[in-house]
Amino acid sequence: MNWLTNVVRPKIRNILRRETPENLWIKCPDSGQLVFYKDVEANQFVIPGSNYHMRMGAVARLKSIFDNETWYDIALPEVTADPLKFRDERKYVDRIKDARAKTGLNDAIKVGYGKLEGAGVVVAVQDFDFMGGSLGMAAGEAIVRGLELAVEKKSPFIMFAASGGARMQEGILSLMQMPRTTVGVQMLREAKLPYIVVLTNPTTGGVTASYAMLGDVQIAEPGALIGFAGARVIEQTIREKLPEGFQRAEYLLDHGMIDMVVHRHEMRPTLARLCRLLTKSPALDVASKPAPQVTDPAQIVSAPEAAPAAPHA
Repeated sequence: MNWLTNVVRPKIRNILRRETPENLWIKCPDSGQLVFYKDVEANQFVIPGSNYHMRMGAVARLKSIFDNETWYDIALPEVTADPLKFRDERKYVDRIKDARAKTGLNDAIKVGYGKLEGAGVVVAVQDFDFMGGSLGMAAGEAIVRGLELAVEKKSPFIMFAASGGARMQEGILSLMQMPRTTVGVQMLREAKLPYIVVLTNPTTGGVTASYAMLGDVQIAEPGALIGFAGARVIEQTIREKLPEGFQRAEYLLDHGMIDMVVHRHEMRPTLARLCRLLTKSPALDVASKPAPQVTDPAQIVSAPEAAPAAPHA
């Protein structure tokens, strides 16, 4: 050891070392190309070269749908965090805390009310980053509350589904959310209000077996995986090789399971057009007219245990 080793080299290394964020680059799962994260984010999380649709967080999704990226969060009823005191390798409450810290969400579904090309809509978004978008008691309450609000406001309800299925840590209480949400959809249908479902990658399990396949119009993003059981389970059950692209959005479109496959860049105008058609509303010249102000949030939230919602911008 000498002064060159102890002094000069460490100083040179410190000068050349740069702190780089972990998510600076994204590798496309389809083509394998590396893309700058900011470019993907600016492109609504669609890989520019391959057109691959990455998963999109709840807040980013709501921003992409509402006018001026502004909406009101809907306050949701409180539920028991760990009703069964479940534990596997870790406590269920610890998993929930980690998911909340990671996503900034209270649970897997976020509900907002705002304007879509001038018309009021309720939008619910399932975030796959929150425990795989699993359907538990809190998620079920969020969907039911969103459906109730749509009936109160006489507005369409748009559901962005992304889930691995029911949340096993809540057992039968999680499975009960399937009929509850189905009844909620029927309530919206009896009010003759549109229920539009957008299936994103992936939408599977109990979510597919309930509210995700009950829409008046079923839309899917390109390449989205949609199904109940996994392909491997199906192959082992029927002892046959499944066709190419089975359970993908394009395959389901060809076989009549969904109504359309819509690119993410076209999603907002498509949803606005469908809402106008299904509610028989006149088209709004968005370019010449400013977006109307959203209703007072104090009037939006009527749940007695809920605090007034806060606007997002």
